[in-house]
Amino acid sequence: MIGLLVAASAAVLVARWLLTLEPLRDFVAAYPGHAPLPEGAPVGIPGWLGWQHFMNAFLMVLIVRSGWQVRTERRPAAYWSPRRPKDGTRRISLTLWFHQSLDLLWVVNGVVFVVLLFATGQWMRVVPTSWEILPNAASALLQYLSLDWPTENGWVNYNALQVLAYFTTIFVAAPLAAVTGIRMSGLWPSTARRLTRLYPVELARAIHFPVMLYFVVFIVVHVSLVLATGALRNLNHMYGGQDAVNWTGFWIFSASLVVIAAAWLAARPVVLAQIARLSGEVGR
Repeated sequence: MIGLLVAASAAVLVARWLLTLEPLRDFVAAYPGHAPLPEGAPVGIPGWLGWQHFMNAFLMVLIVRSGWQVRTERRPAAYWSPRRPKDGTRRISLTLWFHQSLDLLWVVNGVVFVVLLFATGQWMRVVPTSWEILPNAASALLQYLSLDWPTENGWVNYNALQVLAYFTTIFVAAPLAAVTGIRMSGLWPSTARRLTRLYPVELARAIHFPVMLYFVVFIVVHVSLVLATGALRNLNHMYGGQDAVNWTGFWIFSASLVVIAAAWLAARPVVLAQIARLSGEVGR
């Protein structure tokens, strides 16, 4: 812990020193951290995006929790099996059933999100559209490290570092989580022997866990920056659907946390077993 604090302090001091150099001051002036958006890019955050954001957060918190439980669980409280087992199907722990069920809901939510993203033009806000994104991202990173953070106006245009992070999360990390999760689940066709050899389950496991860690780090950094760079305005953007500084978005966000916390507490074997029985048999 002390080592991390020392490294962070050193990074801040180095970034501040670099920004005293004239070439880097000129660089930041030329590339303030925001790459220009394509003509016709939408302004603001629509209601559907706020709802999708909540659903993604709700599912992701439970997915990370259940995924960690699957990884560390030694004695499952119960097992689930389909009522009409097919060739290759097997009994799985109730925790794994919960994790895979959440994964399916998350994939459906993600597909809806991507379709709406391109149908409404919102993709232009999270997909790099010019090479200017790279120097602007470097500039934004330098400003973050110096603690003299780039000007935020997420209602109109995310800074370049945010764009790269959102693009990576939506179009790289999320698909990797989905395809590796499917490979490790009962949805994988057991009769596809050649495909199974080309894509071994060990490879899927080796990718799936680091991707989960990426999501955890992304969520922690994302929430920290939302709260540290103008919490009321940022929460209003996503939850209140308005570019204003008031408490509307905060209270909606707080209510969403209550819902997530309630789901976290309710996700116990006695509750999950009742839900799981709707799609199969549950027993020890």
